[in-house]
Amino acid sequence: MAWRKSLRRLCNFINGESVAPKSAKYVELINPGIGQPMAEMPVSNDVDIDDAAQAALKAFQSWKRTTPSQRSSALLKIADVLEAHAEELVAVEAENCGKIISVTMSEEIPPMLDQIRFFAGTARLLEARGATEYMEGMTSYVRREPVGVCGAVTPWNYPMMMAVWKWAPAIAAGNTMVLKPGDSTPASTLLMAQLMAEVLPAGVFNVVCGDREAGARAGRAPDTCDCLGDGLDSCRHGSRFLRVKDSQACAS
Repeated sequence: MAWRKSLRRLCNFINGESVAPKSAKYVELINPGIGQPMAEMPVSNDVDIDDAAQAALKAFQSWKRTTPSQRSSALLKIADVLEAHAEELVAVEAENCGKIISVTMSEEIPPMLDQIRFFAGTARLLEARGATEYMEGMTSYVRREPVGVCGAVTPWNYPMMMAVWKWAPAIAAGNTMVLKPGDSTPASTLLMAQLMAEVLPAGVFNVVCGDREAGARAGRAPDTCDCLGDGLDSCRHGSRFLRVKDSQACAS
């Protein structure tokens, strides 16, 4: 994969393709290890986020109908693909985050892969209460269904692992996702999305780069129905992300 050749200017990953931001704005990313620029990151706007959400919503119409065994198989294949490209992922993570290569390889890659394979297993073990008669003449049961498009934001410090914590359970349950990575360390998440596209249908997993405004938009885009965030960039930012979705829910 010619990742290094295209690293100077990163692109969003929407609907299975690397695309330039509609905003046409970029900001430099710094390699903390040497204090020098290593790439330019898109500063996406509302249109970019909404395009990703629309792609995810379109993909959701078919992805939600996949069986647990199909989703489990997809996650296992993704884990294998990421494992095969572990050295490349670690190299990008180290360059973008200033991490030690050996530590990242030994302490982040194994648990990350294990988490993906764990959720591949849980995809087959969704539970619900047994059907029974709680009222005379009526049968009650619980049916678990995917919720739709999940908007997610991840922090700067563990980009790969935090991304897995968001997309693995969501995709295992039949949802699709728009993820906005930390605004200083998006590189490994974008590479991960490219590798995952070898397995997933277009639009199931989308990555859009940007600042805090883009993160807030990921929570309030019209086509997103759930939001996942750590709020580690700042408690104020995390609270804002959740308030945006809460206010949208109240308005509807």
